[in-house]
Amino acid sequence: MERQIRRLAIAFLVLFGAIALNLNYIQVVAADRIANNNANRRLLIQEYEVDRGDIVAADHRTVLADSEATGGDLKYQRRYLEDPELGYGHITGYHSFIFGRTELEQSYNTYLSARAAELFPQRLIDQILGRDEEGAGLVLTIDPELQRIAAEGLGGQEGAVAAIDPRTGAVLALVSNPTYDPNPLASHDPDEVRTTYRQLRPRQPDSPLVSRATDTFFPPGSSFKIVTAAAALESGRGPDFTLPNPPSLDLPQTTENLDNFGGGQCSGGSQIDMASALQQSCNVYFAQLAMEIGADTLVEQARRFGFSEDIPFDIPFVESEIPDPGAFELDIPALAQSGIGQRDVRTNVLHMALIGGAIGNGGVMMVPRLVSEIRDPDGRILRSFTREEFGATMRPENARALTEMMVSVVEAGTGTAAQIPGVRVAGKTGTAQTAVGAAPHAWFVAFAPAEAPEIAVAVVILNGGDLGSEATGGEASAPIAQTVMEAALGG
Repeated sequence: MERQIRRLAIAFLVLFGAIALNLNYIQVVAADRIANNNANRRLLIQEYEVDRGDIVAADHRTVLADSEATGGDLKYQRRYLEDPELGYGHITGYHSFIFGRTELEQSYNTYLSARAAELFPQRLIDQILGRDEEGAGLVLTIDPELQRIAAEGLGGQEGAVAAIDPRTGAVLALVSNPTYDPNPLASHDPDEVRTTYRQLRPRQPDSPLVSRATDTFFPPGSSFKIVTAAAALESGRGPDFTLPNPPSLDLPQTTENLDNFGGGQCSGGSQIDMASALQQSCNVYFAQLAMEIGADTLVEQARRFGFSEDIPFDIPFVESEIPDPGAFELDIPALAQSGIGQRDVRTNVLHMALIGGAIGNGGVMMVPRLVSEIRDPDGRILRSFTREEFGATMRPENARALTEMMVSVVEAGTGTAAQIPGVRVAGKTGTAQTAVGAAPHAWFVAFAPAEAPEIAVAVVILNGGDLGSEATGGEASAPIAQTVMEAALGG
């Protein structure tokens, strides 16, 4: 009998220990994750008792989101104050009592909703004094003037623009079309919220809720040739490395040919070097170059630039894709086509801006960031975010060589529409084939001034935009990048 009692006592002790561990796990370890889970309806409703923190642009004056007292059961309502056409909805996200939170509203929810540990003393004082709790505010890196110029440049065309400071990774502009107005989703009228959400087609790839800048990816076309060129330079081949220059390349293992854009031969004779090929964006040369350097070298270089890698960011950021080297072993045509940014290569506009910025930054790619500071309700800085390196992508001397090659693209090649008087601009165009019968995507990646970049920009116009099947990166996207860079440099 005593043995049974001891066993029962031990069992109860184990059970009590398990309960204590579980309670501590829920209340301490998993508290933030549970509190920020959009499925936690009780805590989401409690957030409406809090004067949620403001989200402001880099100028500290342009308020993108604040909270307004309602006098109703839900005490505060979120407001998004800037013109929806400027594309801030994909940055702030929305705060909805039906559909939860997205983007910055989600990723910084503990601060905005006053739940962060740093805000506990203030929350305690507010509770003792019977005041409404106030959340911390976010100061973004976004320059509202550049955001406006980028949005106006896109106009009604489907696509995206990303501009960064390559020295720090600060995102200066991030625009995606189509965009949406978060205000109806933040409404306290359930019917309005649900109707708006259905109209935005949330489960469709063409939904306005999907940011073309960060949430999805596309073939980069010839803009990816800067990655292929970087791989060749890193493997010891210089800008003067020559390959045959036929008008068409007979792809191994197939009866298909790979042609230059327009179907002609690049100028330069029977042989052409890398610098001239980049200036003219020769498909035949870069397809041969990809096969010459091999899958291991190309894929390794792409991964140094962040392909198939997780790049930290303040909001969801889809991972760019390139196959493992083994996928190319039995499919040499895929390697040739991937070398010109087609076939199995996918990326997004923010990532291409980071790659351009890395080349201009001596080969060092920075981690992108949208938030520069978190401030308490009295304006005191709780946290500030400084530059963080993603990693070295190439040797400085090779980055300088590639920069000069990209300068020639803008000075005398396919990217002349990006020229800025008195400023050396480095750039690369891209025209990416998509589905059969569909117009190509038009890309442009650039940074300036070439010798000491202050801004890097990437633009993609999907399916040719206003120019349709006649679109090229040099015609459709380069002028938008030029306008953004010129404004950033004080033009």
